Amino acid sequence: MGDVHAEFREAVNMTAAELRRWLDSDESQQVGQKRSAGAESVGHDSGRKIVQILGKKKADLTDADEQHMRKVVGYVHRHTAQRPDGDVSDSRWRHSLMNWGHDPLK
Repeated sequence: MGDVHAEFREAVNMTAAELRRWLDSDESQQVGQKRSAGAESVGHDSGRKIVQILGKKKADLTDADEQHMRKVVGYVHRHTAQRPDGDVSDSRWRHSLMNWGHDPLK
């Protein structure tokens, strides 16, 4: 599957600081699939993992980190292909992608 590090850097276009700020917002916490009522969404949990990955040196990445990086790349590619028509700046589609570290308006 190519170089997961390069693909991850391409898919994740938000900095750790931008993503951390976004994850603290109400909009971030209102989108995505939740495993149960009141639980954190899958994407929000992913965003927290991405912040951790972005804070590591390449040599310090674990197998679990690399597995999550592959998951992020796949999600961003699938989700960007489903871009809705019209202005997406305040859409659930964009907010969901941003939980995964990708701002489609960048």
